[in-house]
Amino acid sequence: MKDDNARPDAGRTAAQANGYVHGYSAAEAQRLTGQAAALAAVVHEGIAYPAGSTVLEAGCGVGAQTVSLLRSSPGARFVAVDRDGCSLVRARASIRTMPGCDRVSWCQSDLTALPFPDRSFDHVFVCFVLEHVPQPRRVLRELRRVLRAGGTLTAVEVDNGTLAFHPDSPDARAVVEQIIVLQARTGGDALYGRRLYPELAAAGFNEVRIRPRPVYADDDCSATRPFVRDAYVPLLEALQGDAMAVGLGTADQWARGLEDLSRSVQPGGTFHLTLFQARAVRGV
Repeated sequence: MKDDNARPDAGRTAAQANGYVHGYSAAEAQRLTGQAAALAAVVHEGIAYPAGSTVLEAGCGVGAQTVSLLRSSPGARFVAVDRDGCSLVRARASIRTMPGCDRVSWCQSDLTALPFPDRSFDHVFVCFVLEHVPQPRRVLRELRRVLRAGGTLTAVEVDNGTLAFHPDSPDARAVVEQIIVLQARTGGDALYGRRLYPELAAAGFNEVRIRPRPVYADDDCSATRPFVRDAYVPLLEALQGDAMAVGLGTADQWARGLEDLSRSVQPGGTFHLTLFQARAVRGV
């Protein structure tokens, strides 16, 4: 999935990223950081780990979510894991001036073969990762293995099939559908949010609870507009070349679709996308 020998500023395309549809460019790192800031209230509501607990952040990427975890759980210790060495370099840099940055240790590892003994962690946090891996249930079983009995797993995933916007546009809807198809071709699932409950149950977790978390914007509810403008639309723009290279849409269709989708966060427009926040417990 990742190229651990690439330079941190390497501008890898999705096709070069060996399975990760968004790639590992500096622009993508910046987009992820902005996305995390814009969605922090939605993603992290209700998430706080007790003082003295040890938490595994699985697939930490560039540390975009690590920032919020440190702030919301000032007494917890974290082990942040990612397969990509360049992402870990960026992640360390993202928190190096934060209070409590010494409460995070870093590990480079594939999530399907973690270098930790059974039942090593009190809690596990995984966000926007499972949709990108070819075998998410295998990852969940490995996360369950390293979680102690009674420990919790929190997972947050998106479902792009829940996207709704006004003014409506067939071209904008076509662009989103093409991204769903492209992600499937790289082994991911842009609709994974709807699968969280059955996947966690099948992986052996107990007490699975799902909370749909809406990302919504209109003229009076504009807090998530930066997410649409600075993260969601740029995400689609960045994948245009890879999508067109495999016959998914034309340049004119993409131009119209992206322009129309941008109108959803202009005056008179509305935007809605659902995230799914899951909490599950490891039994005995």
